[in-house]
Formats: sequence, C-alpha cells, structure tokens
Amino acid sequence: MSRIGKLPITVPAGVSFSVKNNIVTVKGPKGELHQDVNPDITFELNDGVLKVARPSEEKRHRALHGLYRSLVNNMIIGVSEGFKKEMELVGVGFRVTNTGSLLELSLGFTHSIFLMLPPEIKVETKSERNKNPLIILESADKQLIGQVCAKIRSFRKPEPYKGKGIKFVGEVLRRKSGKSAGK
Repeated sequence: MSRIGKLPITVPAGVSFSVKNNIVTVKGPKGELHQDVNPDITFELNDGVLKVARPSEEKRHRALHGLYRSLVNNMIIGVSEGFKKEMELVGVGFRVTNTGSLLELSLGFTHSIFLMLPPEIKVETKSERNKNPLIILESADKQLIGQVCAKIRSFRKPEPYKGKGIKFVGEVLRRKSGKSAGK
C-alpha cells in the first residue's frame, strides 16, 4: 500500500466534495477547486472521512494513489483554510507596489517589472522603513500560488554572496565567502 495514499482525509464542516465524470470538485468558504482524476482511482466519503482507493497493485496505480490523495488533500485544505506565502526583497533600492492584482517590481534593472496576477490570488505589499519590502500572496489553490511565487522569484533569485534577491520569509540561504576570505 502507498503510505500516503492510504491515509484518510478529514473533510471539515462547510466543505463539500463531489466526483462527476472523473472531475473532483471541492467547495468551501475560501472558494471552489476542480481536478481531473484518473478513472481507475475511486473515492469513498463516510462521516466526514474521505478514503482514496486503487484497483490493483500495479506500479502505475500505486503512484496515482498517492498523487491524487495529496492533490485532493491540498484542495480541501485550500478551500477551508487557504494557503499563504510571504516573500521579501533583499537589496538596496528594491521596491514593490501593487494596484489591485498588478504587481510592480523595481529590482535594480533599468525598467520596472510588471506582473499581472491571476484573479484567484490576493496580493498585499508592505514597505516599512529600515525593513525589506514584503509580498504577501494568499490563495486556495496551492499549485497556482506556488507557480506564481516561482515566477516572481525568477526575476531576481537570491545570490550566494550578499543574499540580494527575492526570497521566501524564513528561507535560509547557503552563503559563500568571497575571494578575500582565502587570504
């Protein structure tokens, strides 16, 4: 058995779960999410506990079992609690502002970078004196928020010498000593 696949998922109150035509739909207070699933994988909902089952011990079915259990679990957590990511801009003169869902990043390049975020993501920016600017992203979709964070980070990845760039709050960077450290 897949260790992850056989774990039961508790469905909190206020969250509805349904499967129709191999599409899983999860609705909750934070939104509604859909996911295509393989027709071999089955779902059983009893008294607020969801179990994922597979038809055989084939390697492909074992892999799909754990995958869809994780995806559905992330969907249920997303529509009930939501996901939140915080990123900080480390560097002199780095700034960020948002107008609705349009993010404007000044990262030391000649021009500002404008990024239009999907409507499912709520964005907030904070710029306080003597602190690094923050980007706070919230969404019910874990995959989408991770993809957007990766895109924002790709504009200026943290470099290993001074640590300048866009990083997650609390992320520990592997630092290198410069060429003067060898003397």
